[in-house]
Amino acid sequence: MKSENEFKNKNILVTGAGRGIGKRFALGFAKLGARIALIGRSKAEIELAKLEIEQAGGNALCVRADVTDAERMVVAVNRAQVIFGSPIDVLICAAAVTGPLDCFLQSSLNDWTEAIITNFLGVAHSCRAVLPYMMEKRAGKVIALVCETNVRPNLNFSAYASSKTAVVRFVEALAHEVTDHNIQMNCFDPGPTYTSLTDEIIGAENRLEPKIVSAAKETRRTGGVSPEIQLEHAMFLASEQSNHITGKLIDITDDLKKLRNANLPEDALTLRRVQR
Repeated sequence: MKSENEFKNKNILVTGAGRGIGKRFALGFAKLGARIALIGRSKAEIELAKLEIEQAGGNALCVRADVTDAERMVVAVNRAQVIFGSPIDVLICAAAVTGPLDCFLQSSLNDWTEAIITNFLGVAHSCRAVLPYMMEKRAGKVIALVCETNVRPNLNFSAYASSKTAVVRFVEALAHEVTDHNIQMNCFDPGPTYTSLTDEIIGAENRLEPKIVSAAKETRRTGGVSPEIQLEHAMFLASEQSNHITGKLIDITDDLKKLRNANLPEDALTLRRVQR
């Protein structure tokens, strides 16, 4: 497929690459021939991801960094680009924490703030480090992972929900600033996936709505959305096929066939999820 061949020798930087969706996408794009810069706080986790990629014949680089540290992210991006010999082509922002799963007034303010800083400012810091190079070469893709930002907020998820919703509006706003530089930025909701978040929800079931806990248990049982379907959507957003789409909130349920030929109104598939 043309979209698959497009990623051969492309430089893709993934934050939160040591586990969950971030690792899944790192492995997936590596199999397509991309060079992967694995960014994460845990040295052991990103080194394991690197080993898995290399054992499958891929090319990966480990850079231990915390997305909450803006200066460290600049250093990480520069290191990756020097080793790869060319700028980052695709940035995938997957680093995130759950934050307190409790009512706001009963939550640790430090833990609550950490979730906002990691989930929201982490995306901002990553974009700040990568975008100048994308603007210089007049090409680039940014994909920020979000979750259920277009539905009714769930009880006792204030930190996670607020931070992820802020990411959607941030990406929508920033996309307008870089569109003339041929850079497309979008958010992607990959749907239910078994990660550490799933176990945290189940562990906090006495403080959460039964339907949320039930859904988490079902995700743990089934694994959630197929990795192949998730990667297909991510590939689309990272490819030239999506050059006409920017500043949008793309959901795993969105029809890729329609998106490939879509002439989307300004408000379509944004935080407001207006569909016309």
